[in-house]
Amino acid sequence: MGYFSRWRDACSAKKNSNAYSAMLSGRIRACDHGEGSVVRLVYLMSVWLHILAAAIWVGGMVFLSLVLVPVVRRAEYRGMAASLIRRTGLRFRWVGWACLGVLLATGMFNLAYRGMTRADVWSGRLWHGSYWSILGVKLLLVGLILFLSGLHDFVIGPRASVLWQSTPLEPKAWRARRQAGWIGRINLILGLGAMACGVMLARGVP
Repeated sequence: MGYFSRWRDACSAKKNSNAYSAMLSGRIRACDHGEGSVVRLVYLMSVWLHILAAAIWVGGMVFLSLVLVPVVRRAEYRGMAASLIRRTGLRFRWVGWACLGVLLATGMFNLAYRGMTRADVWSGRLWHGSYWSILGVKLLLVGLILFLSGLHDFVIGPRASVLWQSTPLEPKAWRARRQAGWIGRINLILGLGAMACGVMLARGVP
């Protein structure tokens, strides 16, 4: 806690400096102080974990949408399709939520490292300047992803799976499957949008 507390004090002290002004314009510079090398190493590890979790989550969604679902629609897999989709979904649910948890934890640490505080969120500063606006859009996308993931994984998805296995030919089973599929696709698009925002935050607006 000593390292982190001294580092946060150093970041807060720079809020009225040129470095903080540069951050607001999108040219962020890390705080430079006594234990900066230790904190920067932790920050780099956090960024690595953030990218890894995003890659696993988005990659898993792409695999389910573009590989698994089209394969199980073939006639030869029709008898096991419902069970396979259910088991795969349950397995990926916990992988996906673990990745989302890592993304939230590392994302908050990365923002704190760059000098952002809760006051910046509640003061409306998120929408002042290109950097803050992109960050605000990314946070909104993350909120939508969390909401839709919970809706898909714990409400619509399980209901669609049960109906598919019990009454696969009923219209309500088809509707539930379609709802679950569309929520998954929308979530994937939102995730790709959040990744695009992350690239712009790191490399600037094109």
